[in-house]
Amino acid sequence: MTPVEEERPRALLAGASRRWVRMLPWALAFVLCVALLPTTIVVLTADYGLNGAVAGGLAVAQAAPLLLAVVRPLQAWCVVFVADVAGALALLAVDFEERLLWPFPPMELVGYVALCLALGLRERRRTLVLVWLATAGANVGLGFVPPHGFGAEESLFTILGGVALLLGGVLRERYEVQRRLVEQETISEAERGRRTLLEERARIARELHDVVAHHMSVITVQADTAEYRLERLPPDVREEFTSIAATARESLGEMRRLLGVLRNEETHGELAPQPGLAQIGQLVEATARTVGPVEFTPCDVEVSEAVGLSAYRIVQEALANVVRHAPGARTRVSLSVTEPDPQHGVRLTVLVVNGPPPQPSGGPLEAGGTGHGLVGMRERVRLVGGSLDTGPLPDGGFRVAARLPLNPPD
Repeated sequence: MTPVEEERPRALLAGASRRWVRMLPWALAFVLCVALLPTTIVVLTADYGLNGAVAGGLAVAQAAPLLLAVVRPLQAWCVVFVADVAGALALLAVDFEERLLWPFPPMELVGYVALCLALGLRERRRTLVLVWLATAGANVGLGFVPPHGFGAEESLFTILGGVALLLGGVLRERYEVQRRLVEQETISEAERGRRTLLEERARIARELHDVVAHHMSVITVQADTAEYRLERLPPDVREEFTSIAATARESLGEMRRLLGVLRNEETHGELAPQPGLAQIGQLVEATARTVGPVEFTPCDVEVSEAVGLSAYRIVQEALANVVRHAPGARTRVSLSVTEPDPQHGVRLTVLVVNGPPPQPSGGPLEAGGTGHGLVGMRERVRLVGGSLDTGPLPDGGFRVAARLPLNPPD
């Protein structure tokens, strides 16, 4: 964005979402200008007896800037304010009836109040106070030279202008407060989502450590015991096994130091062996005892520990969502293997589908949730190179379908 574009003033209500609201200030300004211009000329010439040329010039200076006020209300106010004061001084040179309003005729009051409202919607509080002080000062100063005396109605210029400035300022500040609240809520939601994603990644890292550490420990033990299990090992082979064991132990130490950064005092329970496909049945049984009927279709297939762990966690989170959002709903959990295809090969399909809750919850499923449980599912699926499909069903239920490769890429 160039400096010229940044300094370009915006029209009043330009940020509104609806087009008719954005066009409303222009329409009102046009109507006021078209209505006040001829009215001012007629009133100043016919009622007040002012010269036609002077009346025409004053009418243009008092009405035309209302169009400018949509974009630059302060500059428009300067022109109109000077024209209104000049018009009041010009009326001192003519003889008009005492019943007519002075120093500011009614049509000038209408235009000035509309202009003050536009000022209140755009300018800061300090500017509005200065504008009102200038208005009151001009009104009081002209009160020292009244042609027919100075009454309470002559103060309408100050009173109505102040009310319009106050109203516009209140509306502007209210809009600013609402806009900042929306921005803060948006930022807070984004931060919550980012924090949830980071927490889920840390949890996945801890679980993967437990999976990898087991294999590294096996490698270490096998390398250390090779010379005892295998007879007549040459010295160079024995030395190679010793090097392998030392490297494996060093890798384990590095992993444990890294894990110390990720673990905290609240994660003691995660030191247990990580679950896999074999434990999904136990998870389903525990959920069925708590919330209602859960149908389970197992699948006897060999998968890597990372895929088994991801499948278990996806089912765990999906069932937790059923407990939270559709307690008592009929739920189906199934594990199956797809037919191999050239692009993806053989894949494990994890499907969790629940129906609507037996008792209406008063709103659509997941309407009030943050969706952070789905963040963890997507992260786990992405980690092993799979795909995830989630969404509500027409009958009010919910569906979670994950497709995971049996052997994820390295």
